Amino acid sequence: MLCRLFAEVLGLPEVGPGDGFFDLGGHSLLAVRLTLRLRAVLGVDVALHTLFEHATPAALDRVLDSEARTGRPPLRPYAPRPDVLPVSSGQRQLWLTDLVTGAGAAYNLSTVVRVVGGVDVGVLAGALGDVVGRHEVLRTVLVEGGGGVVQVVLPPVGAVRVGVCEVGADRVDAVVASLCGRRFDLSGELPLRADVVRAGGEEVLVLVLHHVAVDGWSMGPFFADLERAYGARAKGGVVAWEPLPVQYADYALWQQELLGAGGDPGGVVSQGLAYWEGVLEGLPQELELPVDRPRPVRPSYRGGVVRAGVGAGVHRALVGVARGAGASVLMVAQAALAVAWSRSGAGVDVPVGTVVAGRGDEVLDEVVGFFVNTLVLRTDVSGDPSFGELLERVREADLGAFAHQEVPFEYLVRELNPDRVVGRHPLVQTMLSMDTESPAALSLPGLRCTPVEGAGERVAKFDLDVTVRELPGQGG
Repeated sequence: MLCRLFAEVLGLPEVGPGDGFFDLGGHSLLAVRLTLRLRAVLGVDVALHTLFEHATPAALDRVLDSEARTGRPPLRPYAPRPDVLPVSSGQRQLWLTDLVTGAGAAYNLSTVVRVVGGVDVGVLAGALGDVVGRHEVLRTVLVEGGGGVVQVVLPPVGAVRVGVCEVGADRVDAVVASLCGRRFDLSGELPLRADVVRAGGEEVLVLVLHHVAVDGWSMGPFFADLERAYGARAKGGVVAWEPLPVQYADYALWQQELLGAGGDPGGVVSQGLAYWEGVLEGLPQELELPVDRPRPVRPSYRGGVVRAGVGAGVHRALVGVARGAGASVLMVAQAALAVAWSRSGAGVDVPVGTVVAGRGDEVLDEVVGFFVNTLVLRTDVSGDPSFGELLERVREADLGAFAHQEVPFEYLVRELNPDRVVGRHPLVQTMLSMDTESPAALSLPGLRCTPVEGAGERVAKFDLDVTVRELPGQGG
């Protein structure tokens, strides 16, 4: 069973009892996912420290019996559901951000592809309706009620309206940008829009979803379902779905149950909150970075993208440094950034945020929804440590943070109640993430779809957002 779970998380056909998780390409974020899968399948809470120190299936098996049994409620369909459905913590956070800062299109996720072969708009509308019918969150609106915000799941729509516009070739980019930049009314419209832009013989398909209903992982099952539904509709049929094991509303109810146990001193949330209260005590209210203008009263969300790369040799060296320290490439990048920011005036206490997938149960693998959570990673640069010493500090801090990821960021902010400034994110203003997988790509039967790079990228939700990508076979 352990070999199978290792292989599943690593995306490999098989793993032997003596194969090392990190030697096979594992990193800290995949390690987190493995611990969550161990919890879901075996009912055991395996600490990240344990996995780092016993990184083969055989070694882990020898210590598994000493790990604690999970006390979390199972994730399951709720029937009957209550009349009022709560939002998840992530949805509440995005709703409040939209309400307070007027985030506009900052949380739009846009997919833009050039299409050869002719999009059948009627087929596409029906296929999108099929996908929206399958995933409740894509037909959910957020409304005020019950003293806060709640979610309302609308009936299946049958077909999703697909806009079509004919423009001159010189207007395509501007029209696409306008479509990607339109804000959603979260209380009154589906969190999904589709448009086809035609210019002469060229067609561009624009799909825009709001983050309140999807995350990066969601695009894989969303595209797969859309491809299948489009293919069935194109042949005059309708896809026959297997029922999803749970819907996003079930996850929100489960999370409410989990957070409702916060009064239990031995509960997951109580222990997690106690950990974060200790770790974040005295956290700087703002990371001081060298900037060329004052912070605006309200964020504009206008941003830019700067790309830089390193060669294969440097990458191999980074991997070697990480493995030698029992760490990950993400931890090495975090340590290096902490040094750079500290020397640029940020001080010796350097917090940065990172995201985790939040999909610890396999029943969520094919479910579209917003599951990610933000963690605060705090780096202590004081005392002029060597880089090796600093990396050890980062490793210990990160393993502790990942082990307590169940506490939603929005809940943590509410409980810790840091000073709030409209134009500044609470707790962290910079982000660091690791991207080791190619993004999901849209494919429609009978059509050739080519992604349009850069659509929707000119948005900055944080002061600085650093993404580290490993690109095997591309010289880096």
